[in-house]
Amino acid sequence: MSENFDVNSMRSWSKNCCVIRKLLATPTTAGDGEVVLLDIIERIVDFLKSYDKDEDTTPQEESDIDVKELLGIIADKFGITERQALIFCTCMGAGARRISMDLLAYSLGINTIRVLTLDKDLQELLSRRLLRKVNARDENELYIPAAVVKALKNNEVYVMPRWQGLNCVQFFETMNACFAELNDEVVSVEELTGDIEGLLNDNRQVDFASKVQSLHLDARDKLLLLFFCNRIVNFDDSRILFNEIEGLYTSRSSFFRNKELLRNGKHPLCQLGLIEFECDNGMVDTSLLRLTDEAKTNLLAELGLKPKKPVMNDVMKADTLKQKEMFYTAGNQRQVDELTDFFDHDKYCQIRERMQKRGFRCGFACLFYGSPGMGKTETVYQLARQTGRDIMVVDVPKIKSKWVGDSEKNIKALFDRYRKLAAASEVAPILLFNEADAIINTRRSNAESAVDKMENTIQNIILQEMEQLDGIMIATTNLEGNFDPAFERRFLYKIRFEKPDAAVRAKIWQMMVPELTEEDACSLAARYDFSGGQIENIARKNTINSILYGNFEQLLSVLSGYCENERLSGPAHRRIGF
Repeated sequence: MSENFDVNSMRSWSKNCCVIRKLLATPTTAGDGEVVLLDIIERIVDFLKSYDKDEDTTPQEESDIDVKELLGIIADKFGITERQALIFCTCMGAGARRISMDLLAYSLGINTIRVLTLDKDLQELLSRRLLRKVNARDENELYIPAAVVKALKNNEVYVMPRWQGLNCVQFFETMNACFAELNDEVVSVEELTGDIEGLLNDNRQVDFASKVQSLHLDARDKLLLLFFCNRIVNFDDSRILFNEIEGLYTSRSSFFRNKELLRNGKHPLCQLGLIEFECDNGMVDTSLLRLTDEAKTNLLAELGLKPKKPVMNDVMKADTLKQKEMFYTAGNQRQVDELTDFFDHDKYCQIRERMQKRGFRCGFACLFYGSPGMGKTETVYQLARQTGRDIMVVDVPKIKSKWVGDSEKNIKALFDRYRKLAAASEVAPILLFNEADAIINTRRSNAESAVDKMENTIQNIILQEMEQLDGIMIATTNLEGNFDPAFERRFLYKIRFEKPDAAVRAKIWQMMVPELTEEDACSLAARYDFSGGQIENIARKNTINSILYGNFEQLLSVLSGYCENERLSGPAHRRIGF
């Protein structure tokens, strides 16, 4: 046999050395005593090279016995069988080169069919890390790891390390190294699963390991959970695409099954509240997964990893709301004053505590309804400003999605975000559904189409969330008749915003257009039954025109003209704009 193996020039051997056959088939007793392991391996490798596979020659019986004893020593030292020792020494003979199954068969003097019978022996050597695969997905090429060679140089038996007695930081460093090996395709998923399980079992003193084991997950779900935890701890990245977790599964069918469970929220990690979809300003992104804040808080407490305070672009801060004088009918004024007292932080806390003691729900839902321009939305802003409450505004068009199931997930995510915002705020914020009839409406009976079923599901989710609400929700609408009757009970406060009477309209005119005399303001209020919003429109138009053309001497006449244009009813007044 030549000194340098040439895989391309290998031939099929018709005869094999009887000694090799015997060693592969019959175990022997190992010897004892201090030995130099590399010397023994070298003698075994030299023996394998000493006979000519082309000739039907057999080494002397003394050599046969000597090799059996040498293999027995290696087997005893490493705790493996003689067959496995022979395979190991053969691979050592390849040096730093990779050894394929064909080359292994050639070196042992057996055909490629016979080498397949060594699979269990190879798996044992792989499990002990005495051999490693060049590529975890390719069974064909093997090599001797550098750690094994280093141990042999020191005349030591390589023992696969057990990661014991680690602190939390060391634990996650080791876990990251394990996942890196999978990423580099050094280990298979099965090997990684075994490594991770051993890491968890041998480090119960780490709170994270203990908590993960207490979840009683199966090995594959546990591996997925640790993948998420590793990403956020070692890479500060909580968002994970589906294709990034495909490598954690042994087959595409297994991956697709789990992907479907994750998308439907039926995966064990979803049901345990450990994994959820990425949510950006209340909109669910079903292409991205992340570790939940609850999982970060509960599992990663040792690292002091706290959920970042969400950045919510749809939250109006109380201190940014501008003060605006509001005018109401006497009845509406009483109701708004009552809500202002109720929203006062100290009184709100007292009321909430009393409600809890009596077993009542602690969520407070309010409905502001009435014709357009009555000040419903502005009243919410002023209530928030006066009581120091931020407002989380629901963007209804973004909630609705053309994709099946996404609208429902968006609604659920919306209330989840409100809960997180409320938990992170000293003063409970207001959840505002402006123009709520666009999303809160009547449920369809005998729904058959996909759209009707989606609408019914949305209504049911909102009803359930309102039932469980712990905070303040305000809905405004011009079309209260579109609401399902089930919503009526869930609104604790219902305020119908009425059109202002002539006296209130005169005050609004004077406030919006200070140049008006009291007499002219009363005249306009008496002639035009406008809402506050309509009067504001006219005042804005007057301001624009005064900038463009200067102040008008006959202000009452000019304003009257604007009022006529503001009307849309009647054949003579069907105009829009200037």
